[in-house]
Amino acid sequence: MEFFDVIQSARAMRRYKPDPIPEDVLVQLIEAAHLGPSGSNRQARHWVVVRDPEVKQQLADLNRRGVSMYLQNNREAANPHVDQGRRERFLAAVEHQMNHMHEVPAIVIACADTVVKPTDTFAVGSSAATEVWGAVQNLLLAARALGVGSVPTTLAFIGDQRDEAARVLNLPDHILPMVLVPLGWPTGNFGPIRRRPLDEVLHWDRYEHKSDSPERPKV
Repeated sequence: MEFFDVIQSARAMRRYKPDPIPEDVLVQLIEAAHLGPSGSNRQARHWVVVRDPEVKQQLADLNRRGVSMYLQNNREAANPHVDQGRRERFLAAVEHQMNHMHEVPAIVIACADTVVKPTDTFAVGSSAATEVWGAVQNLLLAARALGVGSVPTTLAFIGDQRDEAARVLNLPDHILPMVLVPLGWPTGNFGPIRRRPLDEVLHWDRYEHKSDSPERPKV
């Protein structure tokens, strides 16, 4: 695919076929992630590709707890830039994935290698996340280019659940699970990504104060 076609159609996909993803495709995706940006070229990250049904079930249980809290507290505020009908379809897709996470062909856990386990939220939330997220974006774009559905989430790792996930994955203390990415052949179609109009968020040289009217058109 052309590069910008990939970017413009890399829609979050949450419904997958049960068909397995060949191991060589999974390796290709992780290779793409491994080439992602890295501060000081430390390459301080690891990738756990989960296909074992028991491990997937345990991760799915953690994800369910996180998603349930999200839906309980954010249902009305979720996806604020779309109309009510599209918001409900989005929430239905989130709930579907929550209920079927254990069935996805593969789950990738992007992990940050902290060498020494951080003791404060700032260390976990800044340097570790920075090390992982650029590489995760490589993974998402590579998945789209190969026709594999994906969507990143951190809800499985809320609070103490990060430690629980680390135990499930047999991670040492200095390896932190940061992002969960389910992978599968999508049941739906990739399509154009909808975002706010660019002129609302693009600024030249200095921040330009623009209208934040709640009446802005839905996308």
